[in-house]
Amino acid sequence: MSLTDREPEREPDRDRERARERDRAVRAAVARGLVGPDEPVAGLLDVDGVRRSAGELRAAFEEFVAPGTPVLHAFAVKAASLVPVLRLLAREGLGCEVASPGELALARAAGVPATRTVLDSPAKTTAELREALALGIAVNADNPEELARLDALTAAAPSAAPLGLRVNPQIGGGTIGAMSTATDTSKFGIALRDEGAREWVVRAFLARPWLTRLHAHVGSQGMPLELMAAGVLATFELAEEINAKAGRRQIDTLDIGGGLPVNFSSDAVTPDYRAYVALLHSTVPGLFSGRYGLVTEFGRSLLAKHGTILARVEYAKSAGGRPIAVTHAGAQVATRTVFVPEAWPLRVAAYDAEGRPKTGEPVAQDVAGPCCFAGDLIAENRPLPRLESGDHAALLDTGAYYFSTHFAYNSLPRPGIYGYAADPDGTLRFATVRTPQTLEELTAESGAAHTEALDGLGGR
Repeated sequence: MSLTDREPEREPDRDRERARERDRAVRAAVARGLVGPDEPVAGLLDVDGVRRSAGELRAAFEEFVAPGTPVLHAFAVKAASLVPVLRLLAREGLGCEVASPGELALARAAGVPATRTVLDSPAKTTAELREALALGIAVNADNPEELARLDALTAAAPSAAPLGLRVNPQIGGGTIGAMSTATDTSKFGIALRDEGAREWVVRAFLARPWLTRLHAHVGSQGMPLELMAAGVLATFELAEEINAKAGRRQIDTLDIGGGLPVNFSSDAVTPDYRAYVALLHSTVPGLFSGRYGLVTEFGRSLLAKHGTILARVEYAKSAGGRPIAVTHAGAQVATRTVFVPEAWPLRVAAYDAEGRPKTGEPVAQDVAGPCCFAGDLIAENRPLPRLESGDHAALLDTGAYYFSTHFAYNSLPRPGIYGYAADPDGTLRFATVRTPQTLEELTAESGAAHTEALDGLGGR
């Protein structure tokens, strides 16, 4: 069955059902007081939707990969740095890709075993590397200096941790420069097309029999699938070259990164995992032959479509003849959208005071956040049913990065996050993923225990 034969007539029905479920969740959240005058903004996470995405990822690879091939889907923790979410994904068969000591701590708190954890970062300290080696966590070295650190650490204390090297195939960027990790001057990995770099990589592997993995990640949002597949092909061909020169299967695992783009313009899930894996299969058939174990590092695509930020409209006003809805969701929960709106536009849905979808003629209006700078706008001149005080604005497709990665501008507290799912009888139940940050907690985080610390320094 071709990609275009996969029952397209059923997709609009699925999209409408997702929208109906979101509407039910919004109304239930308002009815339960999860969002209201006292807690004017919250994140809502569709737990069953997350499970579906995890299942679709597993199924896509299982369809194409040779039986018995080890495959680890390591969720990119930066996309949702929330312990209950990591545990949910772990129970769905996923591991964790971590890029800091904090992310590793979150993965461990979620119960993710070291054998299902991968450490990637361009700035790992010696202490981080030592800990990963002691725990048996897979490590992808980013550069020659880091590889030299691993030389010294493994000589001092041999480790069973799988070790690899990150390369940059330099195949180009997508439409969002900041999300393109395989440009000529990317900060990540060994730039393969630089003079002498490819030969250096081959020598580095041949001199280190314990170096058994090759890693590349060419980017995510804004990257065409064909360019991503080209990066995987370049990585595969390099592994084949190294193994041929080694005269053995030294590289036994390819970490092909992650970063499937997400459609932010509608409820449709496109591209999907099967389309991407089918493209990989046609572009790099040897990848699925069983000669290599595989690691993926998907993040945004697993969660984005299953999250909603719901914010109360505090005031409705106008300026220059344009209506403005002042809400409690701005740069603190939608940082990328506020600062780079052309690259990260969000859909906004209007709900009334009871959480029901608003109707009425669309009116071009701004949807503003609470931060104290003029550019704190989620949407500008956006046609929506006119939002009034006490209504609610919902920021759609915000399950990844947005509500889990708080920007503490104006000392705005982190909002609560709640997962939801329907019981067999259709009743929606909520569970707390992260409690709303209290002002006492915020004050403590801002140094309240050291209030008088500066009193005795300097002075006249």
